[in-house]
Formats: sequence, C-alpha cells, structure tokens
Amino acid sequence: MRMVITGGAGFIGSHLCDYLIEKGHDVICVDNLLTGKAENIAHLIGNSQFRFIKHNVSDYIYVDGNVDCVLHFASPASPFDYLEFPIQTLKVGSLGTLNSLGLAKAKKSRFLLASTSEVYGDPQVHPQREDYWGHVNPVGPRGVYDEAKRFAEAMTMAYHRYHHVDTRIVRIFNTYGPRMRIKDGRSLPNFMCQALNGEDITVFGNGSQTRSFCYVSDLVDGICRLLLSNEHEPVNIGNPSEITILQLAKEMLALTGSKSKIVYKSLPEDDPKIRKPDITKAKKILDWEPKVSREEGLRKTLGYFKTVLHSATECKSDA
Repeated sequence: MRMVITGGAGFIGSHLCDYLIEKGHDVICVDNLLTGKAENIAHLIGNSQFRFIKHNVSDYIYVDGNVDCVLHFASPASPFDYLEFPIQTLKVGSLGTLNSLGLAKAKKSRFLLASTSEVYGDPQVHPQREDYWGHVNPVGPRGVYDEAKRFAEAMTMAYHRYHHVDTRIVRIFNTYGPRMRIKDGRSLPNFMCQALNGEDITVFGNGSQTRSFCYVSDLVDGICRLLLSNEHEPVNIGNPSEITILQLAKEMLALTGSKSKIVYKSLPEDDPKIRKPDITKAKKILDWEPKVSREEGLRKTLGYFKTVLHSATECKSDA
C-alpha cells in the first residue's frame, strides 16, 4: 500500500515509517519539522519506498498519485511543546485534521487519527475506558492540546458519518523509547537526562500522580493492527502497568546508578493525577496487548539517550 504519514519525522511517526516500510509499504512522510527531527528519518532518505515532503499540514495538502492510507500524527505532543506553540497546536488539531481528512476523502483512502489519552483530561474514572467522556479544562494552558485532539476526534467521526470516510481513532497513552527528544519536557526523558548528568531529579507535586508507560514498538504494533481492523470508534493503546512519578524517578536512579537527589516543585496547572488505560477493547478487537516490560524498555531507551546526550547542550528540567 501507499501510505501518507503526517508528522512522520516525529518520535512515534518515524518509528511508524520504519515499521510500514519493513512490511513492504511505500511511505510518504509529511512534516514541517517544528518538533520532528530530520535525523529521525535520515536513514530512510534514498530508500525507494520512502519520500519526504516538508510541509505544514495546517495548509492544504497535495500528494500526487494514489493513496491507500492517511495516518495523521502531526502535532506538538508534550507540555513543553504545546505551551511554547499553543496556536500551532490548535491549528494542526483543527486545520491539519481537516486537510488530512480532505486528502483521505479525495483519494478514497483509509484514515487513522493519532489521538491521545489527554482527551480524558484529569480523569474521574479509573482506569480510563473509551466510553468515558473526560474531565478537561477547555481554557487552561493544557487545553490547547486536549481540545485540539477532542476536536480532531469529532471531525474524524463527522467525516466518517457524513462523507463515509473509512476512519480509525487511536488514543495513545504515555509512550517512550529511542528518538524521544532530550528536551521533550515530559517526566521520563527529564528523569533520564537529569540522572545521566548527575543533576537533581525534578518531581512535580509530591510524586503521587500516576502514569502508564508503553514502549514504542508495542504502540506501533497496536496502531497497525487498528489500521487494518474494521473498528471506527476510538481504541486505547497503552500499557496498563501503572506507576507513580516518584517511583519512576527512583527506578531511573537505580537504572543509571546516579547519585542525583530528588527535588520537588509545584504541580503544573491541570496536570492529571492518574492515568491508566483500560485496554479490554484492544485485546478483544485487535488481539493486542503490550509485550515489552518497563524494565526492558527503559534499558533500551537508556542506551539511546547515552549515545545522543553528548551532542545536547542542555536538558530541559523545568518543563
């Protein structure tokens, strides 16, 4: 098949490019490199199955020839990014989704939206099921991302119902692995970077808030299973192994052998207190569940961070 991946130079998007090319598909990566990195796809340049188009998908998208699938992954995806680029985040979630759906409609192709667990906001239901509508502050600083993705889901379902576009929606929970940016701003790369540099580990609040981390290869497998399924409603893809942020910081210290100290800062506004996916639907419909343990995934990620850390001028520890 011939696939278009918006945001294909990003952390998850680039792994998806690799996976689909390995499966024999042709991939067109569309990315403006706002938060994506050319290094993530450099190894694919020159591959006859790969094509890169530098383009902002908030503008009209043109791709020549047939297209079998459009996978919309373009968006800033960490608090550090979407607080720095709030308007761009809203535009890629609205106009970018509209243009990506328009491409799918014009090409009569299948469409997959990369949504997020952030649509659940600071949840009042635990673990989070797909039928939970969420608890989101639309005017808070995180609302630019949360509401962009909620709007994107609504637009996707509208195109499915009204224009009969063959759509899929994946709700992605916290994901980690090689190609995460050191300045990503999220807890896992922050902790790993700080530990490797011997800096204080910054924990926000008292560290009792929870997250559930899924290794990137498991996520990509789940996404591709969803793409090939017949499910149009949202599906959670994530690892239900829940951990407190303080526990994660302690695991990072043990893994790296760092002598860093844990310090505490005030919790950011609207930061979710709990986060854990209910993956019953993914197990039933996709026959999917994560296979990589956190211990194994963290070791693989640590190896990557060690190789790139020397080229980074600093680690972002205050986002």
